Amino acid sequence: MAVDGALKHLEPLETRTRGVAVLDALADMIERAGLKIGDRLPPEVSLAATLGVGRSTIREALNRWEGLGLIKRRRGDGTYLAARVQTSRGLVPTMVRLEGEALLRLIEVRRALENEVVRKATINANVQQRAEISRLCDILLIEVNAGRPWRKVDHEFHAAIYDASGNPMFGQILQSLDRALERSQESPFGRDEFGLDSFPPHRDLADAIVAADPDAACAAINTILNLVDKDVRTIIFAGAPADPTLPS
Repeated sequence: MAVDGALKHLEPLETRTRGVAVLDALADMIERAGLKIGDRLPPEVSLAATLGVGRSTIREALNRWEGLGLIKRRRGDGTYLAARVQTSRGLVPTMVRLEGEALLRLIEVRRALENEVVRKATINANVQQRAEISRLCDILLIEVNAGRPWRKVDHEFHAAIYDASGNPMFGQILQSLDRALERSQESPFGRDEFGLDSFPPHRDLADAIVAADPDAACAAINTILNLVDKDVRTIIFAGAPADPTLPS
C-alpha cells in the first residue's frame, strides 16, 4: 500500500485536540488501513494536514508512541510501525491499552534481566549490602501500607539490589528501560495504587538475599513480576478478550 493511501482513513478533528484524540485517530488509521509491523506511516506534514492539527501536535503524538516502542524513526527516511497497533474493543481507551501492552513487553524483558541480577546480588552481596536491602524493604513496606508515595524508596530498594550484583550495567539498563516507557499523566499504570499486590513479596525477596538463597530470590522476583503482569492484564482486557499475541 502506498504511504499516502492510509490517509484516506483519517478525517479532520473537530477541534485542535492534542494528545489522546490524535493518538486514537492514528491508531484507527493504522487498523483500518491494514498497516503491519515494518510498514511506513504517512509523513508528519500529511498527517497534520489531514487531521487539521499543527505538525507539532503530530510530532508530540509520535514522540509518545516512540516512547512506548510502537514506532521507529529513521532519520531522512520516515516513521515505521514497530509493534502491532489495534484500537480497543472493550471498555478501556485505546491509549491505555497500548500503554499496557507496551508495559507487558517491558515486563518480559525485565524478567530475563531481573532474574540474573537478583541471582548475582544474592551471591555477591556483602554483609552491609544485605543489611541495607533489608532496611530499605522495611521502609518501602511501611510507606506502602501507610498509603504514602512509595516510588522513591522502591527505586532505592531495587537500586541497592542492582549495586549488590557487582555489575553496575544491570542497574543502568533496567532503569533506562523503565524511563523509556512513557506514561501519560492520566495513565492508570502511573498511579500509586497500581501494582500494590506485588509489594508483600518484596519482603520475601529481601529475606532471600539476606539468607544468600538465590533460588528463593529468583522465585520472589518472578512472583513480583507475575503480580504486576496480572494487574496490567486486568486493566487492559476489561470487557475484552485477552490478546494471544502478547507475552504470556
